Amino acid sequence: MNAQPSTLSKPSKDSSFYPPYNWQEHWFDHRQLIKRVHFNNNVAVYFDDDVSREKTSWLFGLVDSAWAYTKKEYGSFGNSDTTNRLFAIFHTNKYGGGHPGTYLASRHDFRNVIDLGAGANAWTNQTDWELSATIHEISHIVEGASKGIRESPAFDIWGDSKWAEIYVYDIYNYLGRTDIQKRVFDECMEKTDAYPRSNTSWFRNWFFPIYEQYGKVKVLNRFFELLAAHFPKRSGANGISTYARRMTMGEFVHFWSGASGVDLSIRAQMAFGNKDRSGADWWPQFERAKKDFSGVTYKADLTYGTIISKQALLEVSKENENGPNGTEGSSKLTDLDNNSKFLIKGFKPGFFALQIPTDPVVSNAYILTSGNDAPARDPKTWVLEGSQNKLNWTVLDRKTNQLFTYRNEIKIFDFINTVAYKYYRLRIIETAGDADMQLSEWILLKK
Repeated sequence: MNAQPSTLSKPSKDSSFYPPYNWQEHWFDHRQLIKRVHFNNNVAVYFDDDVSREKTSWLFGLVDSAWAYTKKEYGSFGNSDTTNRLFAIFHTNKYGGGHPGTYLASRHDFRNVIDLGAGANAWTNQTDWELSATIHEISHIVEGASKGIRESPAFDIWGDSKWAEIYVYDIYNYLGRTDIQKRVFDECMEKTDAYPRSNTSWFRNWFFPIYEQYGKVKVLNRFFELLAAHFPKRSGANGISTYARRMTMGEFVHFWSGASGVDLSIRAQMAFGNKDRSGADWWPQFERAKKDFSGVTYKADLTYGTIISKQALLEVSKENENGPNGTEGSSKLTDLDNNSKFLIKGFKPGFFALQIPTDPVVSNAYILTSGNDAPARDPKTWVLEGSQNKLNWTVLDRKTNQLFTYRNEIKIFDFINTVAYKYYRLRIIETAGDADMQLSEWILLKK
């Protein structure tokens, strides 16, 4: 090993040995002889010869802080200073994008690696992409080597970026970079993906609410702790354990419920629909997972309570032109599918939707979910009422000048009620301006 110190920063004292000064890349199409420009006990940073040595030292602090925080919150990634170090490699004018490597695999010489490339003048301007792409690649080390186990059993479910988005957001929170954190938040809240179904809002309807409500980075780490403790593994070469298979969608919901401490199945239904990426119903998978991994436990989610609308009849004062079971008919109001919607043309303030539970029941909360397009069609002002005879109505909740910021946005409204009503009526007084009205969901809840 060459112990030559960095030419850009004085190395701190290392308790094991210095990382190599030169390192020959030998993975994928990477064949650069890269050179160490900075290191300490926590990180080692390498540039190829085309990376400018001016205005790039900001990378040292970024990877150092992000990696130190990652180890603090998710545990070590190796048993020594050498394997527990992050090796961060940067290229200019080659290898657009990036990839990770972990200390559990030989491809990068059993090192935790992020290897990124970009175009001309890369890494000299601290762009949002340069910052976030660097952190993004570290997120894959977490999912692919957390708790000393190889692979990511959830990768086929959340893909390349969904876990990374909440990880990046959390890192910016730790770094105090509220400027770019806000930009990441705004971008991710608007973003939708095509899996497990079209228009899925992973960040807005899944990861961010879980992160905010159940412990922030603690709940993210808890997911990996539960995987390590309960998900099947196999032993391989050098005594390295690897997850034996990928998760089903039902198992994914079960393990995240365990991490959160509450049953997230209803949240998952609204966020993802009831099918996995292959089109299979994940609810039977979820029930199976509760039996197969009974050590993963949680309570009911008081955010939703009991869904009354599952057993309620639905009536509307004006139906969609294609009938209640049409593509945009009234049945879509209570199907727990954010991707469907109810639409009526020629809205008038007297419109109402009526739910009739099987038996009189107390409701004290409801969900409204905006449609997939045309924000001006959103309800803006409405009244929720209860009745025993469909003649005399009691106002239970009244909302005025409401705004849905996003498409397919889920909003939960709590109200005070102790009476078991036979009928519940939602009267929409005003839309956000359009002559038509649409709504994805109206779900009555009992908490």
